[in-house]
Amino acid sequence: MRNLKICLVLSFHFISLVSIVGCGTSSDSEVIVYAALDEQFSGPVLEDFEAETGVDVRANFDVESTKTIGLVNKIVYQQNRPVCDVFWNNEIVHTLRLQKLGLLETYVSPVADPFPPQWKSSEGYWHGLAARARVLIVNTSLVSPAEMPTSIQDLIDSKWRGKVGMAKPAYGTTASHAAVLFAMWGDEKAKEFFRQIKANVSIVSGNKQVAQDVSNGRLAFGITDTDDAIIELEHSLQGQDVQIIFPDQGAGEMGTLLIPNSLCLVKNSPNPDNARQLIDYLLQPPVERQLCRGQSAQVPLSTNVSTTSRALAEQNVKWMDVDFAAAADKWDITLQFLSQTFAIAN
Repeated sequence: MRNLKICLVLSFHFISLVSIVGCGTSSDSEVIVYAALDEQFSGPVLEDFEAETGVDVRANFDVESTKTIGLVNKIVYQQNRPVCDVFWNNEIVHTLRLQKLGLLETYVSPVADPFPPQWKSSEGYWHGLAARARVLIVNTSLVSPAEMPTSIQDLIDSKWRGKVGMAKPAYGTTASHAAVLFAMWGDEKAKEFFRQIKANVSIVSGNKQVAQDVSNGRLAFGITDTDDAIIELEHSLQGQDVQIIFPDQGAGEMGTLLIPNSLCLVKNSPNPDNARQLIDYLLQPPVERQLCRGQSAQVPLSTNVSTTSRALAEQNVKWMDVDFAAAADKWDITLQFLSQTFAIAN
């Protein structure tokens, strides 16, 4: 990558200091991006922007185990002297948390009109794009057709105890999913579900690990994201050993959770003009097409993009009707409960 500079995360306090001293200097020809979307997916897009515009992209990609929340914590820590211009989040709940904290600047992109209202802030605090679904990935050598899971409730079926997997529930899209369930079900039902998760499910480091453990036969099935699941599906022998299931599709069931990437402009950022230029670039159809056709097989949200994600396999999926703002409001109680229940350090 020509000029793309990557600041590696060593520890929260150390990197915050380094960011202020080292990455904090800015110029008229650069933009500083914190990207929670995997570097292998977001990096080439940022490189294309750099080549096309001549704007020097300085990108900070967080590590798999603490991504999203680590970058959010950095933005909060640096709020009195912002370093980040654009936060490219791989989910939406934490973006809404930053909005609630007053750390985002409004910007209504002129190219955002093709995105439906549920995928953007009416006030311009965030823009959604390129979504992933929360799916079940199943090893068909270990699970018979008659036993095939169809719901996230199958994760707590005692017959699968120790044979099903989930990523650490306080991070990434797993945490976002949890907050959505707290908002949708109410605290007590959600707490009971996650107590049963703890008793029944093998907790691993991340969604990628869930998908890999199912693919290699360590787990019978698990819950992950489509970008991790599709890699294992396409790497498996003729696609016969791994299957992707969109959960809760039956009559009266809640549907599958679809989680968008989100873009936001950090308040008082050092390079706001270049930041707006980058947001406009990322919202244009070629970027969603690239993310859709690429390895991550993300789901386009713009009505101007007709390309279908191969992760959907031409299925007519019933999506969950989600109030992400309500999920963000439930974040504190969700994190507190999950941290205590699963003994996760905040």
